[in-house]
Amino acid sequence: MKNLSATARQIFLTTGAALGCFALVLQCYLIILNRTASIPETIIRFFSFFTILTNILVALCFSFLLLKPGTKWGKFFEQPATLTAITVYIVVVGIVYNLILRFLWNPQGLQRIADELLHTIIPLLFIFYWFLFVSKERLKWNSILPWLIYPTIYCIYTLARGAIVGFYPYPFIDVLLLGYYKVVINIAGLVLVFLVISLVLVAIAKLIVKGTAGLNNSAPF
Repeated sequence: MKNLSATARQIFLTTGAALGCFALVLQCYLIILNRTASIPETIIRFFSFFTILTNILVALCFSFLLLKPGTKWGKFFEQPATLTAITVYIVVVGIVYNLILRFLWNPQGLQRIADELLHTIIPLLFIFYWFLFVSKERLKWNSILPWLIYPTIYCIYTLARGAIVGFYPYPFIDVLLLGYYKVVINIAGLVLVFLVISLVLVAIAKLIVKGTAGLNNSAPF
């Protein structure tokens, strides 16, 4: 049974690392191919999307756990708190895209493949990995606030850079379109979403741990 679980985990890690790297390279190629700015600015814009940054985190996580599990970074990505934080981020990527952004355009061909991988398939893959293979005993409520640092810094950076160059990667944080008041409200709502998803995942983890403990206690001798 343990060998089967280890094999399934390796399959998840291999698939996640391969799909993640492929999707990121494909999206980078497409954004350069269809660029509306210089190549250096286009590359900077590529790394300005929360989707891209978070999928890079996912790809790195899968890759280190697969290829370098005993290294400093492998151990970092193996920590339940780290894996749960990344799960929160990629879940929000999937939710925001599929509930809001998906209906704002209709990508075709390779762009549709990249979009589905980055916003749907990879998020689902990581969620399943979290449910099946991440240890949940050590997850604590006080882990949640540090998880909000990354999205908060991202929003601050995006607003600061947007004020300088006039580029905002998402319409709901476009100051030129909405103004600062509306954007700040949107960001507050977005941070709240991160908080709620974090609370939900930790709550689920605690329920799983409690349920597992109950099964172990009721098991016959």
